[in-house]
Amino acid sequence: MKLLGIEIGAPPEERGTLGRLLERNQALRDVFAADPRLAKQLLRLQKWQSKRLLRSHDDLHADPRYRLAVEFFFNELYGADARRRDTDMIKVQRAMERLLPREGLEALCLAVQLETLSQELDADVARALPAGGITVARYAEGYRSADRRADRERQIALTSEIGEYLDGVVRKPIIRGLVRLARGPAHAAGFGLLQEFLERGLAAFEAMHGATEFLGTVRARERRAMERLFAGTADPFEFDATERRTKKRAKSG
Repeated sequence: MKLLGIEIGAPPEERGTLGRLLERNQALRDVFAADPRLAKQLLRLQKWQSKRLLRSHDDLHADPRYRLAVEFFFNELYGADARRRDTDMIKVQRAMERLLPREGLEALCLAVQLETLSQELDADVARALPAGGITVARYAEGYRSADRRADRERQIALTSEIGEYLDGVVRKPIIRGLVRLARGPAHAAGFGLLQEFLERGLAAFEAMHGATEFLGTVRARERRAMERLFAGTADPFEFDATERRTKKRAKSG
């Protein structure tokens, strides 16, 4: 079958880099298909982590300049449409590789790499979590037990790479225009969801008018949290310390 003159539904051996990444990502969504208990634990963990990320960076989220970027990074990772998106994308990835500008395609590949790695790490933590509800202490224990430091460092680095790539694209009006022009063909070819994902990311970075400070802040905070988690430091995300400072300022005010 063809869309826009391009064959879709390519066999696995003919799928490109993006198609193979999406296949891996899709498979990881069903990693606990045979274990309902772990499947529920993974879902709870991912919701907990999404809230944790927003809490760790709530000051950035409160800043109109950075709000869209925070939501793009910390909400999109666990988006509700991801499973359907992956299925659709695998079918039409050859069309995507023909229709999207190179810069847009590479940004999407980085985003799917980050999501795939995050899913692998989540699955390991879900297996290692001690019994009971998810708390900071239990999460920290599972995080250390999974023992994936190099991959945690790569996860943080990928976040910065994606941000730097998107920031570079919005500084190139021609490339930004090509991404917009791909909107109609993308929806016609069946990958409108991923096109919208890319455009939301670009819109978030356009709104910042420069992402260096934002990316540096997120990278520094997440690296500090990683170091504290592996070191077994109490209050690894410094939520208690932040709350104490807030209360102190309220009293002094």
